[in-house]
Amino acid sequence: MLHLGTRGSALARWQANWVVARLRENGVEVEIVEILTAGDESTTEPVRELGAVGVFTKEIQIALLENRIDIAVHSLKDLPTEPVPGLELAAVPVRGPYRDAVVCAVFPSLDDLPNGATIGTGSLRRRTQLLHKYRDRFRILEIRGNVDTRLRKVMQGEYDAIVLAEAGLVRLGLERHISNLLEPPDFLPAVGQGALGVEIRVSDTLARSATVFLNDLDTFAAVSAERAFLKRMQGGCSAPIAAYGQVIDGMLHLHGRILSLDGQEMNEFQQSAPPNQSQELGESVADQLFHFTPLTRPHVNR
Repeated sequence: MLHLGTRGSALARWQANWVVARLRENGVEVEIVEILTAGDESTTEPVRELGAVGVFTKEIQIALLENRIDIAVHSLKDLPTEPVPGLELAAVPVRGPYRDAVVCAVFPSLDDLPNGATIGTGSLRRRTQLLHKYRDRFRILEIRGNVDTRLRKVMQGEYDAIVLAEAGLVRLGLERHISNLLEPPDFLPAVGQGALGVEIRVSDTLARSATVFLNDLDTFAAVSAERAFLKRMQGGCSAPIAAYGQVIDGMLHLHGRILSLDGQEMNEFQQSAPPNQSQELGESVADQLFHFTPLTRPHVNR
């Protein structure tokens, strides 16, 4: 019997249940353990103002280190790029929907909103990309809460539209609410968006052998490049940094982007390499941005 740790939100439970189902299909008995994180306790403050690294993962990682659980399942975009001694990312399953989705209360899409419309997002990355594309056309407002809470707020008219991850809506069976999707290259996702991370103790050979089949090599290479890019940029999930990696015809392609806080400036770079050079690729794209961009590094470490 292995114990799997997860947050208790509906989306986190969906992710945990998906992993549990795959493990049980492979003959592994698993029990879910819900763990409350700092990010769950504070549901009103912007995530970037909570002042802690790994606000959605730290308590789960502590439980893993203390042997209270054997496997941790994270939304990979929430997992800090700085490794925790004694822990390792054992598997990244096939990536799910990775784009950002727009939910409008009345209008059919983001482009149909009138000037001055209010858009809710809890992500600085989304905010700055919206500001870059639409300039001063919309009012971008802060929003927190789980997927259901955010949907209720836009349907009740608190916002004209909200932007959130496509993956969350699809996994919860709420894709009917999607008005339109924000597609690359105009909008790039967060590092690791749409992917799950399965974390174990380095010394736990049983958990490693039980979870290794979950790993998808192309997805692992893509998100490894994205995470190497983010780490090199010294940014976190709250920084105005975006990246998307994908393996096409045997080559790993990475598109990295950084924006100014007001969204007026944006710099980006794209590069390719063999999938086994994902770390080097991520660092190289970051170095190119540092070389060419007048923007300073975000002071939000991860």
